[in-house]
Amino acid sequence: MLKENIKLIRKSKGLSQEELAFKLNVVRQTVSKWEQGLSVPDSEMLITISEVLDTPVNILLGENILESKENDIKVISEKLEIINLQLLQKKNARRKFVFGMLVSLCVIIIIIFFFFLLLNSFYLNWNYNDPEQAVFGVLFHSIEWIFVRIAPVILAISIVGIVLIKKQD
Repeated sequence: MLKENIKLIRKSKGLSQEELAFKLNVVRQTVSKWEQGLSVPDSEMLITISEVLDTPVNILLGENILESKENDIKVISEKLEIINLQLLQKKNARRKFVFGMLVSLCVIIIIIFFFFLLLNSFYLNWNYNDPEQAVFGVLFHSIEWIFVRIAPVILAISIVGIVLIKKQD
């Protein structure tokens, strides 16, 4: 186990036997013997190896590197699952916001329509010989005319949006 772990970790760090030996102040043949299982480093050297390779001693001694990689994959998949859940929550929040805005837009359009119905174009009875009333009358009539032409289209689009959002839920 130790021989395989030293070799795998050394290679994963991009070190040759000679580079590792230099960092540990030993000869290359010593590293080679450890990796072949012909000798074993003492406890002090094991601690030094773990520091140089930036790997805990327990991984050098016992845990299989492949198991550690499988655990890393599990940890990564768990993190990805958490990220996916967060993205889903943001998407749902955005969908609820858009739904609320579309419903509000529909309600506002309906209220304005009722306002215009109740108003019954009161400005048509104004005296348009007075320049101020003539300007305001034309302004009110223009707003009402544009609203009555555009609002039904916006209302229909909003209703379609509401239905599509509800269908996705």
